[in-house]
Amino acid sequence: MTTTTEQTSAERLFHRFLRHVLSDPAEPIDTNLWATDVVIEVPFAPGGMRRIEGRDRFLALAEEGRRALPVRLEEVRDVVVHRSVDPDVVIGEYELAGTLTATGQPASARFISVLTAGNGQIVHWREYQDTLAMLAVLGSQPA
Repeated sequence: MTTTTEQTSAERLFHRFLRHVLSDPAEPIDTNLWATDVVIEVPFAPGGMRRIEGRDRFLALAEEGRRALPVRLEEVRDVVVHRSVDPDVVIGEYELAGTLTATGQPASARFISVLTAGNGQIVHWREYQDTLAMLAVLGSQPA
């Protein structure tokens, strides 16, 4: 059996996404990361959009969300990337950590994302969030 440490295109895109998450919200979103017809799914999103189709629509919502986020994201921790049998698909586990801007309190939440790459861009992103942690950070209670 041959093993390789060379990253697939999907793995490189996943790590590029994580670097972007920590970028300054005042900086523009990396539009080249996302395919024009990208599909974003967040099946367990509390009270929000669970499916977004198209880069322009996604980027508009993402820009708005980045500006409104009450957390300054400072670290991505415990990153694990799992390869799938399809070289264009990876599953990533990670924890985002930061500081609540209003109180200075630390906050974090775990995520699992399934990324599908195509032509050097993300064509499909499915994200599973620790919704209870996110609701706690945002000061909301689950329904």
